[in-house]
Amino acid sequence: MIRNILLTITLICTGMGAVSAQNYYPAEIGNTWVLESQDGAERATYTLETPDEDVSSEKFRTLKIVTEALGTTSMETNTFLIEIDTEGIKLHKLVAELGPIFGTVRMEFSPPAIFFPPTLQLGEMWEMFAEADVYLVGNVAVSSVNEVVAIEKVVTPAGTFENCLKIRIDTKTTAALGASRSTSYQWLAPDIGPVKFETSQDIIFELTRFTLVTPEKPYDVNADGVINILDLTFVASHFGGTNSEADVNGDGTVNILDLTLVAQHLGS
Repeated sequence: MIRNILLTITLICTGMGAVSAQNYYPAEIGNTWVLESQDGAERATYTLETPDEDVSSEKFRTLKIVTEALGTTSMETNTFLIEIDTEGIKLHKLVAELGPIFGTVRMEFSPPAIFFPPTLQLGEMWEMFAEADVYLVGNVAVSSVNEVVAIEKVVTPAGTFENCLKIRIDTKTTAALGASRSTSYQWLAPDIGPVKFETSQDIIFELTRFTLVTPEKPYDVNADGVINILDLTFVASHFGGTNSEADVNGDGTVNILDLTLVAQHLGS
C-alpha cells in the first residue's frame, strides 16, 4: 500500500504540466473579479455566489457576469449554474440577457456541458453546444471549440501574472437567417482566475481588482503548519474514498485532483 502511495505521489509531482481547472478558476463562493476595457468604457464583474436554484449539493455555484457601459444605465447580466466535481467544472444552465430587443434567453444543458475540463494544459481542447429560442429570431444553436493555445505573462492594472493560460474560443452561431463565426480569447492566471479577455470585436478587458475567499479546506490536511509529503501521503491513503479532510477540493471524492492541489502547494 505504501509503495502504491509513494508511486502515486511521484507521478503527481513529476506531471505538474497538467493542472487542476480549479487552480485556474478558484471556485470559492464570494470570489470576485473586476475587469475593465482598455478604453475605460466598459466594466465586467465576475462573482461566484450561492445558487438561487434548489440544488442539494454543495458542489454547485452561480457564476454571475455583469457587464456595464460606464457612465450609462446600460447593463447586461449572464448567469451560469456550474458544478465542481471530478469531471471538472460543468455547466448546467445559462441565463443570458441579450438586451431590450431580444430579451432573456435560457439554455439548459442535459447532460451538463464541460465549462472547464478537470485538468488544463497547453493543447487542451473541449467543446460546448446549446440551443435556445430567441425572441424575433427563433431557434438558435451555439457551439464553441475551446483550446489552450499559449502560456503567457499578462500585465494588468491589478498586477503582473506569470504562466497564464491563453484560451481561444471559436464560436459558431446558427439561426434561420444563416450562420456566423467569431473568435475570442480568455487568459486565466494560476491561483487567481480570469485576468484578461479579448472579445470578437477586439475589445480587451483587463483585471483591475479581485477578491478571493480563503478556502475552508486548506491543503495542510494534517494541520501541522506546513504543506509537505505528510499531507500528500494522507490524501493518497484515502484515494477513492470520501474522507472530508483528504477531499481538499470538496467535490465529494478523494481523487487525482486533490493530490494535484496539495502537490502544487508543497512548502507553503
